[in-house]
This record gives sequence, C-alpha cells and structure tokens, in this order.
Amino acid sequence: MNLTISGHHLDVTPALRAYVTSKLDRITRHFDQVVDVKVLLTVDKMKEKDLRQRAECNIHVKGKDLFGESAHADLYAALDDLADKMDRQVLRHKDKTQDHHHQAAKRLM
Repeated sequence: MNLTISGHHLDVTPALRAYVTSKLDRITRHFDQVVDVKVLLTVDKMKEKDLRQRAECNIHVKGKDLFGESAHADLYAALDDLADKMDRQVLRHKDKTQDHHHQAAKRLM
C-alpha cells in the first residue's frame, strides 16, 4: 500500500503523520487489496472557527476509487471521523465484491 500524506496551508509533522498512519491501518486490516491511499489535510482561512480543519482521503482499491472527506474544528477529530467513513466504505466494497453464492449440495444416489 502506497500512502501519501500532504498538507495544504499546513505542515505535516511526524506526530500527525504517525496518527494518520495508525488510523488508516484499520482499513488495511479489514481489506488487503488496497493499492494507493492519498490523504490531504487542509486548514481553511474562514472567519468562523467551526469547520475549519478538513481531511480528505482517496483510496484506490482493486476495481474502484473511494473518496471521503470530513471537516471539524479539531484536525484529529476530523481524522477520526474520516477514518470511520473510509472504513465503512471499504467494508461495503469488500462485501459487494465477495462471491456470496453457495455451491449446490451434491446428491448421492
């Protein structure tokens, strides 16, 4: 899995990089066919302090691209929310791609 973390109007510190990596490890634990993950962390220059910190994530899995974003006053809270959203999307994609058909029971005569 290739992980790219970049910041817009923000310096990505080693502590922030380690936090993002630890949160996204849950996705690779649930689904091992993740090819590429790109995370963009942004601080908006808005006057109100509410949804200023944004985190966006693009996950390229085998056969599909998944996208999610989250905004919060705290960047770590935005990352927690984003990790939950992306985990749900990856699990839904995994469930759709699995073959749920059963083999017919063989009859012995």
